This record gives sequence, C-alpha cells and structure tokens, in this order.
Amino acid sequence: MATIRQVQVTFDCANPERLARFWCEVLGYVVPLAPEGFATWADYDRSLPPERQGAAFVCMDPSGVGPRLFFQRVPEGKVVKNRVHLDVRVGTGLVGDERVAALEAECARLVALGAVRVRLLRADDFNESCLVMQDIEGNEFDLD
Repeated sequence: MATIRQVQVTFDCANPERLARFWCEVLGYVVPLAPEGFATWADYDRSLPPERQGAAFVCMDPSGVGPRLFFQRVPEGKVVKNRVHLDVRVGTGLVGDERVAALEAECARLVALGAVRVRLLRADDFNESCLVMQDIEGNEFDLD
C-alpha cells in the first residue's frame, strides 16, 4: 500500500514575500504564524544573516487541505515556460458560456492583483475552456 505524503510546491523567484502574498490573494491562503520567539516574520527575517534575509517565504491553505507553497529567492530570472504549473479551479462543473464567464470574472480579479492574462483556450472535443495567465513574476498558471 502506498504511503500518503504531504506535498509542498516550491517556486523559484526574485521576491519571495511579494509572490507569496500574491498567491495568498489568489487562493485564499494565509501566511503561517511567525516562528516561536518572534512576533512577526519581519522580526524573524531581521534575525538572519544579511545574505539570508528575504530569501524565502511561505503560505498555506488555512484548512490544511491544499499544499503548502514555498517561495525561494534565486539569482537568475525566469527564462522559459514552466514545466509544471498550477491550475486554479474556478470553473469546475461549468460548461460553455457559463464557464467562460466564471473564468473571465476571476481573470479580472487577478489582473487587478498584478496577474497578466495570456489567452483564452476555448473548449474543444477533449477539453473544457481554460484561461492561461501569468503571475506577478511571469510564471504561467491556468484558470480552469
């Protein structure tokens, strides 16, 4: 029998806290409490050596069901398309124009947060419509 493991999704990025807070807004995630002994994450961050300050940030599903998201600073910028991406499921159970309307409404909300709309992929014989987007650092994700 397979062992069930928790999953964490890790993002390489330029600004971990900014990107984490963007995804908190997208998914309804929260920033966990600061480590014991620190009133805030900023206090904890200031306790680190200068080269580690601002190097990582995390957010999590407040219900504990969804995966934890970890953001780590890397020196290089994004160059090519993601090999793995998140699908934000906003149109589940919807079809046709009703589905597209739900995707478009969520797209408008996310664009206001700094996301970029890339293109709408209309339903075909195999797939329902989805909307391709990019987060505030250019990482692709889909509204599905």
